[in-house]
Amino acid sequence: MNCNHTLPSIVVLSWLALLGNGGGRKTIIQTTAGDGSQSHWKLVWSDEFQQTDGSGPDPAKWSLDIGGGGWGNKELESYTNRRQNAFIQDGCLVIKALSESYTGPDGVKRSYTSARLKTAGHFRQTYGRFEARIKIPFGQGIWPAFWMLGDDTDLDGWPGGGEIDIFENIGREPSTIHGTIHGPGYSGDDGITSSYTLPDQRRFADDFHLFAVEWETKAIRFYVDDTLYKTTTPADLPAGTTWVFDHPFFLILNVAVGGNWPGSPDALTGFPQTMLVDYVRVYQQAH
Repeated sequence: MNCNHTLPSIVVLSWLALLGNGGGRKTIIQTTAGDGSQSHWKLVWSDEFQQTDGSGPDPAKWSLDIGGGGWGNKELESYTNRRQNAFIQDGCLVIKALSESYTGPDGVKRSYTSARLKTAGHFRQTYGRFEARIKIPFGQGIWPAFWMLGDDTDLDGWPGGGEIDIFENIGREPSTIHGTIHGPGYSGDDGITSSYTLPDQRRFADDFHLFAVEWETKAIRFYVDDTLYKTTTPADLPAGTTWVFDHPFFLILNVAVGGNWPGSPDALTGFPQTMLVDYVRVYQQAH
């Protein structure tokens, strides 16, 4: 495990002293869009996962979803709030999918458990740069993701509140990740999506990578490490549909097992499956 909290290579980093009582510090980073324009971002929220080894995720920042009902995707795991499935180790958040017989508080019996963390009720933001440095797992039927949902999803239903998938990976594509947006009239298989594939058949599971989006009023840019691989705008939407990315979203980290898209684990899928998260950082544009 090597969660060394390195800074992304795509940025020029500077440190500025905060004015006011007590001083302090903040981080300003600079990124370059595909058209050569530059943006400056100010760090406003982060989790560096520096708690004691074996402790759970910070309850002031994260809640854990619980249940084995398939989560709209026919997933095969039961999400739990147990330390076996989500804990801190060596400066990383560890999300561990296990092969085990488990019946959750919803009464659903499953053969796999995992964890799904969200900042709903703790942190939400409209626009900004959202990034995480992650080492993903690998195996048929394994589905890790770092994504966001509109904070009005419980009221408006999905996909009315919008969804931004910063990255998803399915085990049968070890070298490829997908970045997608979903909204009314462009959801599920019809989401507005793009993908990025590592060169030379390298696997994402072999090392940490930085996954990020930069979300502005009429554009969402998708990055892997120092590569901008997609810019999505309202012009990409189907005719007659609406750009719903104009209100606060919250963050989600999870490792699903099985489901409509990745398919089920097979005889070659090893367990446990582990996703390591070095940090999650959120920025606003600096003016």
